[in-house]
Amino acid sequence: MDCDTLIIGAGAAGMMCAAHAPGRVLIVDHAKAPGEKIRISGGGRCNFTNFYCDPGAFLSQNPHFAKSALARYTQWDFIELVDRHGIAWHEKTLGQLFCDTSAKDIIAMLRRMIQANGAELSLQTSVSAFAKTPEGFSATLEQNGSGKTVTAANVVVATGGKSIPKMGATGFAYTLAEQFNLPVTDTRPALVPFTFSDRRFAAISGVSTPARVTAGTTGFEEALLFTHRGLSGPAVLQASSYWREGEAVTVNLSPGGSLAKALRDRRHHAGRRNLTTELAALLPGRLVDHLAGEMDLSGNLADQSDQRLSEIGQRLENWSLHPSGTEGYRTAEVTLGGIDTDALSSRTMEARTVPGLYFTGEAVDVTGWLGGYNFQWAWASGMAAARALGAPG
Repeated sequence: MDCDTLIIGAGAAGMMCAAHAPGRVLIVDHAKAPGEKIRISGGGRCNFTNFYCDPGAFLSQNPHFAKSALARYTQWDFIELVDRHGIAWHEKTLGQLFCDTSAKDIIAMLRRMIQANGAELSLQTSVSAFAKTPEGFSATLEQNGSGKTVTAANVVVATGGKSIPKMGATGFAYTLAEQFNLPVTDTRPALVPFTFSDRRFAAISGVSTPARVTAGTTGFEEALLFTHRGLSGPAVLQASSYWREGEAVTVNLSPGGSLAKALRDRRHHAGRRNLTTELAALLPGRLVDHLAGEMDLSGNLADQSDQRLSEIGQRLENWSLHPSGTEGYRTAEVTLGGIDTDALSSRTMEARTVPGLYFTGEAVDVTGWLGGYNFQWAWASGMAAARALGAPG
């Protein structure tokens, strides 16, 4: 064997595995640098985990699958690792943890760990052929126009999903799974902005407001951002994972309280003012102007009956919108779906029918919420594979 373990993909899960897997480890990636999604994440500061990481924050056809790996390598384990390497961090909001300085600190930490573990990192290297052999696996690696075949006892696939193709994302993991008759669930962009074909919000692009955005039966209360093409912001990105084409999303523009009550209270001392003027004290003015025609927000506040104010409040707190679609994989932070978890061991990430073949990270049908959850899944699943290969812990 040329190596004990070949790891395909030098992203979060692959680097974590390479930093801990025992024996002769070779990790390859077609990019010029490792950890590119780490580098750009969190506005360049990497939202590397979340205080409140819990299996309930993950989507999968098997909601129990992620529990084992997440329990055996927790957010507290990764925080301890970051602390040990002297990387300063802070909580931004909702338990989201970011580097104080740069996401590059996380990449540098993982590279040091890979080097200390004796693993070899080969960049600008792609896999052009892959096969099972009686002893393990063989892979043809292409680099700088030349190819060579390497053999490995074990292979860990950590190539991610289809999100952000400009960074080289492909469906490699799914193709490889199908080669070995491993099922792959339907995949779709997730944590992604909504689009509207009529560009109805172009005039208020840049306006942001707190909101609760619900798709299906699941809602998220965070910032909503209007864009030239549609809707974005954390609340929208979260809801997008639960949305399907043709469905409506519901926006509550007053998640913190009743707009009708607030307007009734204002009517006592500001009844002569325009309804839109008083509503603009509760919501962004440009948004109120945009809604004025659509919802007939004319007249003075004193002219509005209790019933009328209740109707206005109801519409603004249950604003039903039908997106045309999403921005797609181009801007999606993650891919929903992937290698069917029924085909994998939840403890080791090993394919049940192909001993020695492991799938980790975003390639698997496990997708976390926005806010560091997907990185924690990468660290945890990468460690699960490394421990199955003999790493301590």
